[in-house]
Amino acid sequence: MSQSRHRAEAPPLVREDNETFSLGKMITAKPGKTPIQVLHEYGMKTKNIPVYECERSDVQIHVPTFTFRVTVGDITCTGEGTSKKLAKHRAAEAAINILKANASICFAVPDPLMPDPSKQPKNQLNPIGSLQELAIHHGWRLPEYTLSQEGGPAHKREYTTICRLESFMETGKGASKKQAKRNAAEKFLAKFSNISPENHISLTNVVGHSLGCTWHSLRNSPGEKINLLKRSLLSIPNTDYIQLLSEIAKEQGFNITYLDIEELSANGQYQCLAELSTSPITVCHGSGISCGNAQSDAAHNALQYLKIIAERK
Repeated sequence: MSQSRHRAEAPPLVREDNETFSLGKMITAKPGKTPIQVLHEYGMKTKNIPVYECERSDVQIHVPTFTFRVTVGDITCTGEGTSKKLAKHRAAEAAINILKANASICFAVPDPLMPDPSKQPKNQLNPIGSLQELAIHHGWRLPEYTLSQEGGPAHKREYTTICRLESFMETGKGASKKQAKRNAAEKFLAKFSNISPENHISLTNVVGHSLGCTWHSLRNSPGEKINLLKRSLLSIPNTDYIQLLSEIAKEQGFNITYLDIEELSANGQYQCLAELSTSPITVCHGSGISCGNAQSDAAHNALQYLKIIAERK
């Protein structure tokens, strides 16, 4: 959306190097230019260099809004957009439209248009930047991203990233590390869609404690997996503890992060920490003759801890 505040007759022709110059001829000679480029070249020829000023910058939840004013000689126009660049382009477009209103200036090619962001694919937006701006606006700590898992065959990798904001977390998955981060950020933004940008409130008041499970919810959960854990001995040979913990995490709504420790233990074994995004956060240690064994031992210890908590009354 763009609008003009003032319009004046623009000089359609300028004599330079014994050649007649017009805005229409310039665009015909160099098609595909952006509005900013077209207006700048026109300003150079007419000795009226465009001046851009940011009038407003509103940080919205999903899409921030910027308003820029451009002045070219006696013409002043404004433009709005979801980025500073887009707002400047639209302001330049508005100025060009005023120049075109003069009958002596004729465009021989279609107007240089900017794409409508509302029609762009969703993945072209920047949820990571939007979440960071939101955190700054509300006085929260900046989001932290941690790559928690990486798997799949070489031709089809899948990454899992954890996004932490204050004491809460979300996970995102994607075919690249960047896409996994974007998906995690998008999940947080979806929870904040009903927050007014002017409302500076604490994050706890927004999301409460719904991200991750509590000890109370574990004890009272009707979930099949957690109740099966209560009846299990956790000493059956060849049990896949990592898979079992993953199934319980999916059922109860918490995430698991395995952190391999570089240093070996005192008896020369590999070490690993399993972090569960429960409320409060749970961290369990594991060790073994390999990294895989250490992770399995950490998962086993985490299951034993969850079993103790879930059985308490």
